[in-house]
This record gives sequence, C-alpha cells and structure tokens, in this order.
Amino acid sequence: MSLVVYLAAGLLGLSFAVLFRRPRTAVRNPLTVSTCVAIALGALVFVCSAPLTLGAVNDLTGITNFGAPLTYGLLSAYSCSLVILLIHWRGGPRERIRRMVARSVTAYAALIVAIVVMFVLADADTERLSDLDTYYANTPFMREMTVLYLVGHSVATVVMCALCLKWMREVTGLLRTGLQLIMTGAALDVLGFQLTKYTAVVARWAGGDLDFLSTSVAPPMASLAALVCSAGFVLPRLLPPAVAHWRCLGDYRRLGPLWSRVRFVSTAPKSPSSWWQLPRERLHWREVSIHDALLALAPYFDDRVRERARDATLRENRCAHEARVVAEAAMVDDAARRAAAGEQPLDRPSTYRLYATEVSDPSGLVELAQVLTRSPVVAMREGTVSTSHGLNHG
Repeated sequence: MSLVVYLAAGLLGLSFAVLFRRPRTAVRNPLTVSTCVAIALGALVFVCSAPLTLGAVNDLTGITNFGAPLTYGLLSAYSCSLVILLIHWRGGPRERIRRMVARSVTAYAALIVAIVVMFVLADADTERLSDLDTYYANTPFMREMTVLYLVGHSVATVVMCALCLKWMREVTGLLRTGLQLIMTGAALDVLGFQLTKYTAVVARWAGGDLDFLSTSVAPPMASLAALVCSAGFVLPRLLPPAVAHWRCLGDYRRLGPLWSRVRFVSTAPKSPSSWWQLPRERLHWREVSIHDALLALAPYFDDRVRERARDATLRENRCAHEARVVAEAAMVDDAARRAAAGEQPLDRPSTYRLYATEVSDPSGLVELAQVLTRSPVVAMREGTVSTSHGLNHG
C-alpha cells in the first residue's frame, strides 16, 4: 500500500512543481497559490498515510499512533483547501471571497483541533499502521476522531460537488471539462474511499469484519480520486499554455527554411543557447532575426521580379493572397541570391511592404517560409517566373 500512496504523492508533487515553476509570479495570483496549496497538501496526506511513514512518525515522536491525528488533520486541511480553491476559481467580489475563505478556514481549523483533542483523550496504546480506523472503531474518543475526519471530508466533497454542478451550467469548453474531471474524482472518492471507510467502521460497530474495505480498497481508490481531481484543477490552467507552446514550436520549425535563406544578412543579437528556453521565446528570437534580415535585404527588392511572379501565379487561377505571398517569396529569394553573390543594391529599390511585416503574429512569416520550403518554390529562368507549388493552408 505504501508504494501506491507514494506514487500518488509523487504525481501530485510533479503537478505542484509545474504550477509553481515561477514562484515570484505564482505568489501574486491567489488562484495559483490555492491550487498549489491544495496539491501540496494532497501530496502530504498520501505521504503521511503510508504505513512506512506512519511507523517512522510514531518512532520519531515516541507517541504511539501519533501519525493518525497528523494524517487526519492534514486530510481535513486538504479538504478545506479544495473548497477554498473552488471559491477562488469561481471568482466574484473580493469581500465575498475573503468571507467564504475565512468561514472555511475557521470551520476546518476547529475540526482539526477536535481531532487532536479526541486523540489525546483516547486510549490507543497499540500501534496500528494500516487498520487503525477499524481496530479502534469501538474505542471511546478514537471512534469519535474517526467519525470527525470522515464527516469533515464528506462535507468538503458535498460542497465541492454542489459548487461544480452550479458552475458547470454556466461554462463551456476546457473549464467545463475540468469541472467534469473534478466531479469524477469526487465520485471516486465517495464510492471508493468514503463509502468503504464508513462501511468498514459500521461493520465493526455491528460486530462484523469488513476491514479489507478500509485497508485494501480505500487507499488506492483515494489515490485515484485525488489524481483525477487534481487533473481537473490543473488541466484548464496548464493545457492552454502547453498548446500555445506546441504551436510556437511548430511555427519555429516552419520558419527554418526562411531563416536558412536570409540568416547571413541578419545583424540581430543571437538568441541564448540555453537548452531550457521555451518555444515561445525561441520563436520570438527567430522572428526578430528574420525581420532584421528582411530589412537588410530591402535595398535588393525588385518590384519586377515580384510582379512577374504574381502574374504567373494568378494565371494558374490561384487566389490573390496566395499570389501575393508567392510573389513576395520570389522577390525575397532573388534579393537573398544577389546579396549573397555580393552584387550591388538596386539604384531604385522597391518601397513595397511585405505582408509578413503587416501582421503582428508570425503567420505572415510562416506563409512566406512555406513557399520556400519547396525546392525550388520559385524558379527564375531567363527573366520568367514559374511557381511549382502553392501554399499549404492546412
């Protein structure tokens, strides 16, 4: 069982590290802070609930079963953090958020104090690392401690489900998917952890023995439930930037042919060679360098080359935009060829403005690079221009 809960704790810790990778930025955002706190507490709960950890805590403190109130207190704090996270995620007036958070903290702080008090009053001299809930199910004060932490966790789950159901009616897309994952995790927690724990404890009260539900079924189900819930909280926050970086990486690679063609004239500073540089930063450096190179090639731009390429493309029944980009590619290719050969700039260079310089995103440069990806895209032979491939708009 220790391996299962340690694995869950490790996955939660990984999620925490990804969300908290920029501490200075993260601490300014209450939503990020509450998400990280909830995930960190979830990881701590799993670490502390492992039999190996419980035994180590008991030995370290010298108090038999001290790991129990520690774990239950952390579980109650984790339950509270989930409610607070949803409150921040739902948003609203600051005063209302502050008031709801204060109430949640007060309620669960009182619950944690009650758990500790019950443990102090109880007589639990026999160390139990995996079946404490059922072994002490009929022991005064230990019984109450078990019921308190289970009820506190159940209340948090009910509140969380109520907030999710209410919010799901108002949102769509990735946020709705996140809420559905949270609801799925909550259902797994209710059926796989809470119900099995309640059933095993009540069976002890009735004189039966269903301890396997508490010792063998509940821990892995609790781990799965926590991971699914965490995915619901993390997915809407991490997926959009991940998709954006993936697109940036694709654009960065698609700009390769254009950069290879014009890089010899670029005077822009070289980008840092750090292996950990994000795709968005790499793309920005490549954009800046290409724009700088195009500016350096501007004195070589020949309108006659561009116009011939445009007319040839239009005769192939291509659209006006495609003809423009192909024509610009021909002009850039011609300018780069003459600049590389050491020829002099034109006496009257073109004042034409490239489409790639008119748009604020890299799409214009990507379209230009797509034309140059084919070898050759624009072939110039004896004053004529032919286009061998069109643009791929897919």
